[in-house]
Amino acid sequence: MSDEVTSETAGPAQPELDPVVDQGLQRIAALEKETADLKDQLLRTLAEMENLRRRTEREIADARVYAVTNFAKDIVNVGDNLARAVGAVDADARAGAGESLTALLDGVEMTERELVKTLEKHGVRKLDPKGEKFDPNFHQAMFEVPDTTVPSGTVVQVVQAGFKIGDRVLRPALVGVGRGGPKPGAADVPPQDGQRLDKTV
Repeated sequence: MSDEVTSETAGPAQPELDPVVDQGLQRIAALEKETADLKDQLLRTLAEMENLRRRTEREIADARVYAVTNFAKDIVNVGDNLARAVGAVDADARAGAGESLTALLDGVEMTERELVKTLEKHGVRKLDPKGEKFDPNFHQAMFEVPDTTVPSGTVVQVVQAGFKIGDRVLRPALVGVGRGGPKPGAADVPPQDGQRLDKTV
């Protein structure tokens, strides 16, 4: 037996890559990485464009709803003046009024009602919260009224009606809030010593 190493005992020989093939494989790997990066960048750009489209649609919808805000603020003051004009004539004076004064008052009332309808048609709603629970998001408390007939925190008097446009307050209602009545949500009051509050789930 000779000392020569045969191909059977040395194991499979690793073929040497041709430098051109090796360079080609490296180029393919680089191109695959570049393709993956570009695909990722494209997906991110598409997601950003979709977010921009949604945001733009939302802004356009808001612009449609709230475009009349400044105009509406001025117009509700006109409505207040019409209401004050009607309120300036008390019931006794109205009962004894002549035909022309009655017609004038009726015309002013109709104008005020038409103004409120027109505002509602454009998304501006009047807030007349008498009897409702006080909500600081829509009402501004001007004073408290002692009243034991209604739960505390109930609006008992509206000094000036409020208005809202869409979901936003155009002008809060100026109100008087009742106090001294039963507490709202008495079921939420914690039990006193010796009392047991059964909770049902």
